[in-house]
Amino acid sequence: MRFCLITLGCDKNTVDSERIVGTLVEHGAQFVSNPANAEIILVNTCAFIDAAKEESIETLLAAARLKDTGSVRALVAVGCLVERYRDELARSLPEVDLFLGLRDLPDLVPELMVRGLLDKRLDEHPGGRLRVGGLRHSAYLKVSEGCDHKCAFCAIPLWRGRHRSFEAEHLVQEARALEARGVVELNLVAQDLAHYGRDLDEKISLHDLLERLLRRTDIPWFRLLYIYSAGLRAPLIELIAGEERILPYIDMPIQHASDSMLERMRRPERADRLREKISWLRSEIPDLTLRTTLVVGFPGETEDDFEALLDFIGDVRFDHLGAFAYSPQPGTPGAEMPDQVPETVKMERLALVSEQQRGIVAAANQAFIGRELELLIDKMESEAGGEAPIEARRRGQALDIDGVTYVKTATAPAIEVAPGDFVRATVTTADDADLWATARSIIRRAPAAFERDELATLDLQSAWGR
Repeated sequence: MRFCLITLGCDKNTVDSERIVGTLVEHGAQFVSNPANAEIILVNTCAFIDAAKEESIETLLAAARLKDTGSVRALVAVGCLVERYRDELARSLPEVDLFLGLRDLPDLVPELMVRGLLDKRLDEHPGGRLRVGGLRHSAYLKVSEGCDHKCAFCAIPLWRGRHRSFEAEHLVQEARALEARGVVELNLVAQDLAHYGRDLDEKISLHDLLERLLRRTDIPWFRLLYIYSAGLRAPLIELIAGEERILPYIDMPIQHASDSMLERMRRPERADRLREKISWLRSEIPDLTLRTTLVVGFPGETEDDFEALLDFIGDVRFDHLGAFAYSPQPGTPGAEMPDQVPETVKMERLALVSEQQRGIVAAANQAFIGRELELLIDKMESEAGGEAPIEARRRGQALDIDGVTYVKTATAPAIEVAPGDFVRATVTTADDADLWATARSIIRRAPAAFERDELATLDLQSAWGR
């Protein structure tokens, strides 16, 4: 049975999708990348904000049309949107044959077998991850599921549930399997990495997990994505500062910088404390790259609140910044608050934040000109084309969410590069998003390719059954 899986949303969804693909392949199904060639189409949906919900529904409708024009026999919707709105979706989308929320993912195989779409398990190997698409040399390691924070704007705990950490030994084995398949950059992800381990019987922290990963793998780049500022404590910062393999990169969402808004949002820290924390991080970690996420237009946001946010951004000068216009989510406190901000005002404020940040990044990127950097080669063809067809990233550029570095190779002496190679390069020019550089030498070659990139790791039951 040929199947295609379309993944929408965040990197945590990507990990779920890899587990789904691995499980189905082990039951005799064949993954295909083109939905038109599939007999089953699965869509892993996102429900983070209204735009994500709309994209999920549009994708399902587009896939449903293939049931009339192609070989598609069944359409399956899984993931966050289904977990949140299963009944409404079932009523409004009769074209979809099966809806499975996040907690129902272990039922995927039995449901497909009942419908005659899958054979029995072909071996005794537990369902793992099968990496398809994307970059072979960069992967995500989801260390926990769910969230215990009670931010007034966020509905994620309503569908992903309470925080639950995965066992450290499982994660180490998963990292080792990823390394064996050629991964040289491992991105640790969770709703809040700082909460890792607090719910386990074994007394362990993110610091402890990182030490185990460093000791039992040789992966050269570890990156920490999404960690609340309140969880950034001295032992962890000392480890990041002193360990070359943990990138000096922290993704620390602050959401706002006006005290009144932080209180309404139910965030744990206030502006002065955030300033102190950022100053401390930059003093402790050499060459730190700091990324954050902001929400504009939350209920009650005044012009003074917004000006305070702009002033904070201008003073702190984040290296990377992602901003969203507030989108009311049913079931969250924010959706019921008075003083909702008009959509036009939200979009105006979002544009102002984006414009200010572009100027900050442009100035910071100019400072890289002439510097020699370590780069990880991602793709041999890029949208830039011309004299710099190769796409790469420096240590301070995370996959898909930050800018990139476009590379050409030196001709004297000539060097040849491939995805997964680390090179030494000199930056030649920059704009308000990206860098351009000339690669001078190879630091480390990519590991050998593998025909089948299957990972024995947490199966769907282990990931969602706790």
